[in-house]
Amino acid sequence: MIVFANVVGRYGFGVSFAWVEETARHLMILGAFCGAGLALREGRLVAIMTFPDALPPAVARGLRWGIVLVMFAFMATMLWLGVKFVEFGWNKETMSTGISRGIPYLAIPIGCGLFLIQLVFFAKRFVAQDFEMGL
Repeated sequence: MIVFANVVGRYGFGVSFAWVEETARHLMILGAFCGAGLALREGRLVAIMTFPDALPPAVARGLRWGIVLVMFAFMATMLWLGVKFVEFGWNKETMSTGISRGIPYLAIPIGCGLFLIQLVFFAKRFVAQDFEMGL
């Protein structure tokens, strides 16, 4: 909405706001990180599913448990590094909005933490491919 309003303002009225592009970028990153857990729960991580589906059921089940472990290790590492990234950027300001860079960087540890929570509660159903189909 803010990007659309900025485009209309720029081309319709000759007025644009510098903070819109930066804010839109931060919101897209937040949406991607926070939406990953939901994508897992709904079975929308297609690239993770295609190879195991081609294997015999017992092998596919073991592979899916391996995938769960790899996802957990990766997201736990991203969570830890995300916290370090927030600490690194906390004393610096963004160019357009002037807020602490640590605030938009919070999307990384928050999103990874939410993914880990989803993964812990959903691992058995992930392996069994019992997904919640949302709208």
